[in-house]
Amino acid sequence: MDEDCCATQLIYGDGEFNADGLDRFVKEVKLTECGLSYAVVAIMGPQSSGKSTLLNHLFRTKFREMDAYSGRSQTTKGIWIAKCVGIEPCTIAMDLEGTDGRERGEDDTTFEKQSALFALAVSDIVLINMWCHDIGREQAANKPLLKTVFQVMMRLFSPRKTTLLFVIRDKTKTPFEYLEPVLREDIQKIWDGVPKPQAHKSTPLSEFFTVEVVALSSYEEKEEKFKEEVAQLRQRFFHSISPGGLAGDRRGVVPASGFSFSAQQIWKVIKENKDLDLPAHKVMVATVRCEEIANQKFKQLVHDEGWLALQEAVETGPVQGFGKRLSSILATYLSEYDMEAIYFDEGVRNSKRQLLESKALDFVYPAYSAMLGHLRSKALEDFQVRLEQSLNKGEGFASSVRTCAQSSMLEFEKGCADAAIQQANWDASKVREKLQRDIDAHASSVRGAKLAELNSNYEKKLSSSLSGPVEALLETGAKDTWASIRKLLNRETKVAVSEFSTAVANFELDNETVVKMKQHLKDYARNVVETKAREEAGKIMIHMKDRFAAVFNYDSDSMPRVWTGNEDIRSITKDARTASLKLLSTMAAIRLDEKPDNIENVLVSSLVDGTVTVSSSQNRKLGPSTDPLASSSWEEEAHKRSNNWLPPPWAIMAMIVLGFNEFMMLLKNPLYLMVLFVAFLLSKALWVQMDITGQFQHGALSGILSISSRFLPTVMNLLRKLAEEAQGNQTPEAQRRPVSLSSQSYRNETPQPNPVTSSFPESSVSSNISSSDTGMEYSSPPLRQRRTANVEEVESS
Repeated sequence: MDEDCCATQLIYGDGEFNADGLDRFVKEVKLTECGLSYAVVAIMGPQSSGKSTLLNHLFRTKFREMDAYSGRSQTTKGIWIAKCVGIEPCTIAMDLEGTDGRERGEDDTTFEKQSALFALAVSDIVLINMWCHDIGREQAANKPLLKTVFQVMMRLFSPRKTTLLFVIRDKTKTPFEYLEPVLREDIQKIWDGVPKPQAHKSTPLSEFFTVEVVALSSYEEKEEKFKEEVAQLRQRFFHSISPGGLAGDRRGVVPASGFSFSAQQIWKVIKENKDLDLPAHKVMVATVRCEEIANQKFKQLVHDEGWLALQEAVETGPVQGFGKRLSSILATYLSEYDMEAIYFDEGVRNSKRQLLESKALDFVYPAYSAMLGHLRSKALEDFQVRLEQSLNKGEGFASSVRTCAQSSMLEFEKGCADAAIQQANWDASKVREKLQRDIDAHASSVRGAKLAELNSNYEKKLSSSLSGPVEALLETGAKDTWASIRKLLNRETKVAVSEFSTAVANFELDNETVVKMKQHLKDYARNVVETKAREEAGKIMIHMKDRFAAVFNYDSDSMPRVWTGNEDIRSITKDARTASLKLLSTMAAIRLDEKPDNIENVLVSSLVDGTVTVSSSQNRKLGPSTDPLASSSWEEEAHKRSNNWLPPPWAIMAMIVLGFNEFMMLLKNPLYLMVLFVAFLLSKALWVQMDITGQFQHGALSGILSISSRFLPTVMNLLRKLAEEAQGNQTPEAQRRPVSLSSQSYRNETPQPNPVTSSFPESSVSSNISSSDTGMEYSSPPLRQRRTANVEEVESS
């Protein structure tokens, strides 16, 4: 099947550019596949000079030819293009509308100049068709054409030379050797006569054009000869773009894929009557075409089936060989871009490739980021599982964390290497740091849980080993009870701390933390003892009753007493009370520090021997109570409270400086001093009456509560005293000194016993111990009844 030349009108007679027709032509002849291996040949000449006929015979095209029998008229309107059949490389023939046509008029040369400029801009070879008899004539038909060609050439900033192939038609008997010099001379004269820019005033014709001349016989008179000469000329267009060929200069050629756009833009500039800067135009074409190619490749990447499958897979989990697969996909489209844009300007081509690559990498980066996220999650999960398994096997915590962390990080690094793509050097350090933080956080969480569990176990162990024995020791109330408790506490604490130190050694904690944890166990053990002591002290009344009853009702051999009437009831009662007080003295204070105390002696002397000192109203005025049982703490065990009521020196200095103006105002107004003096006396009286210093010795809260409850009665008492002193009346001493001792009250209520039971009131008094200040109260009416019953049994016997 013969190859089709695909003749297409490129520019209509009215100057309209047929863009759609050109695009179809490019596709039909597969011009975009040619790269730089193509050539464009244009033909110019007077109207009806046989241009179309020459092209049809020379390139086997099918341009419309003039019908000789219809008379001479315009055949080609505008500009037509067609593919030269059988010519390698791909060659495009361009048939221009003839010059000097009567259809456009004598003065309308605009389209003639525009088409000539367009042909020179896009063509590698320009055929100038001319009559042989015009050579050497001053008024030859080709002179205006040559002037037009040379004039428009001044408007082209072209980096390459164009080949002008003069085709002498209908040659005569004059030898060609004589015709060619004359023609070249005519061409030089026309060149010299064309106005030129200042920069090209002295530029020779050879800088712009390569001039070739060929002569052909008459087609009408010597058709066979004409065809033979045309066949010879046709051979010169084979490999025309090779070095030494007709179109050897290829410096400014536009790649075939950009030919359509380039031709459109050139015609647009020419139509706007602007100078055509071909180098800039070449860059512009390269920019547009490379951008089009890049956008096309990016669109293909977006819809690539391989990419879509990879993207879907990575959304659900890690993908094996992710980096290799993605690199292959990206490399495919980048390579296709390189192949299609290879013939465009290098700077533009590389710039657009970088943009394409950057755009493609930005597009696929979320998938890469998701891949790293899966790798991080998997590495963290593996670390958690391995650490749990390692700890369950009994391996050390710190060594397990190190080993598992190293394994997980190594797997993550391998995954990152597998996910890396060739086209990018993405940094996975942030994800790696996040993984490290997650591993550290989990390890810290497990460490805290394990240490808390370990600490809880040892606390339970201490509670178990201390609570029961301490309770038993406190209930015995022996003299060495607290010494035994201290020994027990030290022994159990030492054992627990030693075992705990061994247990936490594999955690590799810093020394300060270990010391704190040991101290916590010691404090906890001490607190267990103190809590148990307070708990038992809260039940002291029950314990004392039981102890009193046990000593009173059982002898030294733990046998029940048989009351015969000869027993020394007073002595037995005193022994029972003494035993109860020993138990009280044991629980009266916590003695975990080996400090001497006199608690037992104080209790015995105050409650058994009856030497309790009751302060008078006058003593209360002078200072706090001297009763040792009136305090809420023992002197030896109490924390020393500061009795310094003065503010610090800096506060005193600040008051002096800041209150200087107020002080001067008081000096200037004596009345203020009188008011302050009276207020001072009243405050001092309230201070002494309410014993504020003594109240606050027992604590701030208890002091405030006590003062608030006594404030109003004290004020009323002061006012009453002032009124009585003003009237000369004195309150009886008995009314001002009420005896609050419960033992005296008990004696007043008890009738006088007979001689046999004369010792019972004292025992009853001893069994009724009351202290309003300490909040401790003990009353044993049933015991008093039992004693009376025993006495009656003795009397009856």
